[in-house]
Amino acid sequence: MTKSRGPRQPGSIPVSPLLQQMMALLVIALGAITLLAVFGVADGRWVNAWVDLLRYLAGWGIYPVGASIVLAGLLWLQYLLDQSVLWRWRPCVGAELVFFSLLGLTHVILGGGDPWALVEHSAGGGLLGWGISVHLLTYLGWLPAVVVLGAFLTVGLALAFDVTTDDLRQTMEVVQVGIAAYRAQRARKRTIRESTVPPERRPTSAIDPNGTNPPQSPSPSSQSMVKRRTAERRRQSALPPISLLDESEGPPLTDQQVRRKARIIKETLAQFGLPVEVVEVRMGPAVTQFGVEPGFVERAGSSERKVRVKQISQRSDDLALALATPRLRVEAPVPGRPFVGIEVPNEEIQVVSVREVLTSEAFRTVDSPLAIALGHDVAGQAVVADLAKMPHLLIGGTTGSGKSVCIKSITACLICNNTPDDLRLVMIDPKMVELVRFNGLPHIYGEVEVDLERVVKVLRWVALEMDERYRRFADASARHLDDYNRRMTEQDKPVLPRVVALIDELADLMMLAPEAVEQLLCRIAQMGRATGIHLVVATQRPSTDVITGLIKANFPARIAFATASQVDSRVILDTQGAETLLGDGDMLYLAADASHPVRVQGCYVGSEELDRIMGFWRKETGPVEETSPWTQIIGPDRPVGDENDPYDPDYVDEEMLQRAISLVRERGTASASLLQRRLHVGYPRAARLMEVMTEMNIIGPPVAGGRRRDVLPESQDEDLPDAAS
Repeated sequence: MTKSRGPRQPGSIPVSPLLQQMMALLVIALGAITLLAVFGVADGRWVNAWVDLLRYLAGWGIYPVGASIVLAGLLWLQYLLDQSVLWRWRPCVGAELVFFSLLGLTHVILGGGDPWALVEHSAGGGLLGWGISVHLLTYLGWLPAVVVLGAFLTVGLALAFDVTTDDLRQTMEVVQVGIAAYRAQRARKRTIRESTVPPERRPTSAIDPNGTNPPQSPSPSSQSMVKRRTAERRRQSALPPISLLDESEGPPLTDQQVRRKARIIKETLAQFGLPVEVVEVRMGPAVTQFGVEPGFVERAGSSERKVRVKQISQRSDDLALALATPRLRVEAPVPGRPFVGIEVPNEEIQVVSVREVLTSEAFRTVDSPLAIALGHDVAGQAVVADLAKMPHLLIGGTTGSGKSVCIKSITACLICNNTPDDLRLVMIDPKMVELVRFNGLPHIYGEVEVDLERVVKVLRWVALEMDERYRRFADASARHLDDYNRRMTEQDKPVLPRVVALIDELADLMMLAPEAVEQLLCRIAQMGRATGIHLVVATQRPSTDVITGLIKANFPARIAFATASQVDSRVILDTQGAETLLGDGDMLYLAADASHPVRVQGCYVGSEELDRIMGFWRKETGPVEETSPWTQIIGPDRPVGDENDPYDPDYVDEEMLQRAISLVRERGTASASLLQRRLHVGYPRAARLMEVMTEMNIIGPPVAGGRRRDVLPESQDEDLPDAAS
């Protein structure tokens, strides 16, 4: 036998649900009869007396009074029929302010010299309107009374329709952005028009003391004019207006559905002897979190014990069966809250637009050029991150879970808040289908790289650019990028942009050159923050050979989309949970400074939105043709497997070779696995060392079956040339 502990109310009068439903029906009937009598359809002694009383009190306000009675009865009946009713104070208070303000305004405007005459004729605002108007007219006068009642009417309408100051501020911002964009467009057209006028036809702006025009400079060539015009447009370029992005949809769940699911959760757990109370409901775009507070269970000897949290977590499959949902996540307990969170998927997933998060208060609070919109949490609140503080982001999940859309939404946030002079992008897309649409964007260095043979060169260039920036910082005595740019601005010198490298598929790179890619990524991640270089890396194969321990250690901020197993979830987040996600943008976001992940429904940015933003930048900056800097610096003909490249996995230097020779002579045998374990190198480099030592006659030839090789006597390699060179 179980018993749920709850607050007791001594002295309360029990009323049966049937009696309450009958009372609600009577209220509805009263409102309907009132409206029928007002419009002259119903007639009777009691009905006429009731209507006359309402007319005397409210005058012409009897019409909204009758409708309010019907509405109150319907809401009461809906609540009694076990259907949730969302009671909110703002619309109720707003409706009351509108009602009484209109009664007072009617009497003030139509009352004239005898306001009581309207009451006697059951017109105007009735007795209530007369009382409001008389006091305001006596103490304020006619015009101030109209102003005061008009102000109360405006506030009431704002509360009734749930209009907040944030809505007004966002509207003003959109208007201001539109005006600024229009003025910038007019200024650009005027600049272009003036630049195309020949010098001899341009109006002179200054006259010398003798009254003659100053000497004209020779006309520039068309090519130099185009270059100068493009540079001027890029310097004066404005940011894209927020109106280029689409708005999001409405709420995903109704109050009736929320109430039904809360009842099922409570009844299902009670059937297993776990009394609980649903104390909080947090509605998100993809899931709804029900906050469940454990109750108390009777024990022998009239003692009670509280239901353990683990007991609720173990019933996740039973809850999923009762709620008819394929996946269900139990957060036990919710960090910082005194309850267990049961996250139930919604019937329909709400699309979270980038625009909605960009215009949120959370995004304005971050105030960073590298702020990115992630989506909405289980409570429907905007989740925003700062890439500059992460400082790098690792994304993992199965195919179709939302990784590429996440990268595109991050890119959309970055290019909506930064000009090409402030931010440059390096994009790598081995899949050749997702990021190639960004080709032609002025923020990108060259084009989106899709050739795997060139990808390693791209990472090498990023590392060289990082080293070059550190040398510049040392010359300028600057600590980081912001400090360096501030000093350069004071000296009227060019500044350095931030660089964000986005890789859509890491697994393909790790298959090509695992050790070189791992070494480059870790080096950039360790030292890139101060230079303004950040990495965003995604993979659909979250295994230990792709997301290695070194990579995880240097990417503290991670996002896990839906995974196939708990093992993959632990590889990404070091904890389980991603295997219960729904897909289609449902993610777990682990911030760099957080101890637990947060469930977020990711932002969605459509192809049309991206086309509009890219069209804006192409129009703003003009056609930009730029060669990839890594092609110019490293050279286009250098192979990936160059043995003289220190970032290549097959590279063998003299020091490593001597260590390998000393190791095999000390052991008396040689094998690639021995070199991997003792020298801490990968298999490609260990195999290369074995080949070099074989050529130098340090070890014997390969043995069938992959067995260990014998070390040859030292006398055989005394006069041999150095094969390592």
